[in-house]
Amino acid sequence: MTWKVCGLWILAATLAAAQASSAGAAGDDDQKAVTPASSLPMDAPVLTIRGYCPEQKTKAATAGCQTSITRAEFEAMVAAIRPDMSMSAKQQLANLYPRLLVMSQKAEQAGLDKQAPYQQSIAFSRMQILTQAYTRKVQQDSGKVSDAEIAAYFQNHQDDFYEYTLERLVVPLHKQPGTARPTDKKDAEAEKKSDQELSDLAQALRSRAAAGEDFVKLQKEAFDAAGVKVASVNTHMQKVRRPALPANQPAILELKAGEVSPVITDAGGHYIYKLDEKNQLTLDEAKNEIRQALAAQHYKDFMDKIDSSFSADRNEAYFNVPPAEDKQ
Repeated sequence: MTWKVCGLWILAATLAAAQASSAGAAGDDDQKAVTPASSLPMDAPVLTIRGYCPEQKTKAATAGCQTSITRAEFEAMVAAIRPDMSMSAKQQLANLYPRLLVMSQKAEQAGLDKQAPYQQSIAFSRMQILTQAYTRKVQQDSGKVSDAEIAAYFQNHQDDFYEYTLERLVVPLHKQPGTARPTDKKDAEAEKKSDQELSDLAQALRSRAAAGEDFVKLQKEAFDAAGVKVASVNTHMQKVRRPALPANQPAILELKAGEVSPVITDAGGHYIYKLDEKNQLTLDEAKNEIRQALAAQHYKDFMDKIDSSFSADRNEAYFNVPPAEDKQ
């Protein structure tokens, strides 16, 4: 039989609650089944609706007729609504669907599908369903990434697949309230001097770090000088990838194992890094990540192409939001 596409979203909304509420009981329902559903032939009827025959036009003709829905037909509808639907939710669907069939047929006989606002609602629902279906198709097509594409991407982005094991020391730019930092904000010279003390400390700590002193010890000293209170100090950064490193601190990428960076200052503070280890992922290790990145790029490129294929102008004389409405 032909399923009515515009009714699928109603079923989906109704059965979503049934799926959630029946999650705990689904196992019990499945265990009570006398015959496992998977053993039924695909052409076996799973739902029989007596008194409903859409091809019959008269009440007398439909009185003794019946419509059977096979397992194949029912499962096709389930796949369209919710592929992971539990057996309890399928029972809810079987209870709900006959009424939807009968009521939608009555609505068509009354001509409601040709009247406003129902005609517009059906048309809009159809557009939504087709848009969702095409979006899924684009996603599936975008995910078809060849091994050659993956190898080329790895070759052209090798720096992105290095892992850095680092020690990081952070010296704050300013002292916290309650330390030697002046409370009189008008005293710009005193404040500047306080900040300079931390800047000088960062240079001194950098020299001590290069000489081999423990980063945790140095970090505690930096926090104490700035009046920063922390429960514990952690300076270790394990297997950090390039995209996770600050883009404005490129000196990190040039370090060799055992080297300590110069003091790198930005809006977040004074930073000092020591490179413990730098390793590159193999192509096999990076393959899944690259596949996902390329699939995402394929999808973006396709959607950008769609968006650039049309343009639209909005008449602001109509769409302009009145001030009173804008405040709501």
